[in-house]
Amino acid sequence: MKSTTTRLLAAVIIGSVAFGAWGVWYLGIAVVSAQKKAPDTHQHNERGHTEKPKARALREEPKGQGKSQKGETRDTHEHEEEKIVRLSEAKRQELGIEVAAAQPGSLQAQLSLTGTVSVNTDRFVRIVSRIPGIVREVHKNLGDTVRAGDVMAVIDSRELADAKGAYLAATERVTLTAETFQREKDLWEKKISPAEDYFKAKQALAEARIERRLAKQKLMALGFSEPSLKQLVGESEASLTRYAIVAPLAGTVIEKRLNVGEFVKDDTEVFYVADLRTVWINLNVPPADLAFVEKGQRVYITAGPSLPEVAGTISYIGAVVMEDTRTVPVRAELPNPDGRWRPGLFVTARLTTKETTASVLIPQGAIQTIAGKPRVFVQTPEGFEARPVTLGQSNDTHVEITSGLAAGERYAATETFVLKADLAKSEAEHQH
Repeated sequence: MKSTTTRLLAAVIIGSVAFGAWGVWYLGIAVVSAQKKAPDTHQHNERGHTEKPKARALREEPKGQGKSQKGETRDTHEHEEEKIVRLSEAKRQELGIEVAAAQPGSLQAQLSLTGTVSVNTDRFVRIVSRIPGIVREVHKNLGDTVRAGDVMAVIDSRELADAKGAYLAATERVTLTAETFQREKDLWEKKISPAEDYFKAKQALAEARIERRLAKQKLMALGFSEPSLKQLVGESEASLTRYAIVAPLAGTVIEKRLNVGEFVKDDTEVFYVADLRTVWINLNVPPADLAFVEKGQRVYITAGPSLPEVAGTISYIGAVVMEDTRTVPVRAELPNPDGRWRPGLFVTARLTTKETTASVLIPQGAIQTIAGKPRVFVQTPEGFEARPVTLGQSNDTHVEITSGLAAGERYAATETFVLKADLAKSEAEHQH
């Protein structure tokens, strides 16, 4: 009985020890498995909030690797911000890049108009043959310059000979009747001749003078002057038919309508002469823009790169709107001392409608768009820096800079597209 109890107790002890060993082994495996699954399955902290994967990634990132990537990011950022084109002074001059200092300026809002050049009709004449005849001589041709009084052509005219003959005859009659009148007057005063003879002589003298006056007026209507009439008495018979066409003013022959041997009538326009030292600019202004145009206003005219821009003055503003163009005719007078502005040229005119002051004003050509931002190439000791700027008001030629460029700083004013191309090339080479 005692031995049986002893064996049972030993069996219970051995079983307990075996069961305990198995439990320790099983719990160890469970703990290890839980530890392996914890980074993937443990999604919540003590408060029940989900941690962000990015934060875990930063905590799990090795220190050395994170430092390397941060340094690389900083270097890349610094390279992107550095936009400098390095050029030697000789290379800059070779490329034609002009450097200017940023300065304040006056920004003008302008109105652009189109028009044509025409002759100044106040200094233009159509020369008409005042008597019919055959063209004997032509002394002036298209494009020739003439002075007032120059003989331009000569016409043989029978009608002129008749007019000259009538004047010469009237002049001679006045001389004869004047002598007769003086003789009859002396005889009448001496009581030798009756008063009737005296009064007849006086009447004859008056009629002769009237006839001479009419003949003189006919010749003066043909262009004769007092000096030429005095010379007419001594002319030869051959010159009685000679009619000289003279220039009434100084100018340029812009049209010629006669040739030697042709017959011209007494109303034929034979020459056009214009004084081209001044010309008119005929502009077409829409009625909506008429409020910006005033008489006496300065207007700047250009006709392309071959002619420099010049200034004129508004001298006339039309009172009605033209039916065919629905615009108002406006005229500007333009000096033309060298004859460059030829009638018929198409021109562009600009008028200043508003003027404001800008603290920094630069040419439009100095602005380049890089990475979607307007930039100015500012000259620095390292080179030309493509600096971002803020633009203000502008017109066709200049733009206001409100920030990014201070007055006095030097910048590339011309050929800036060359600097932009060089900058793009440098960035492309760095990326590769």
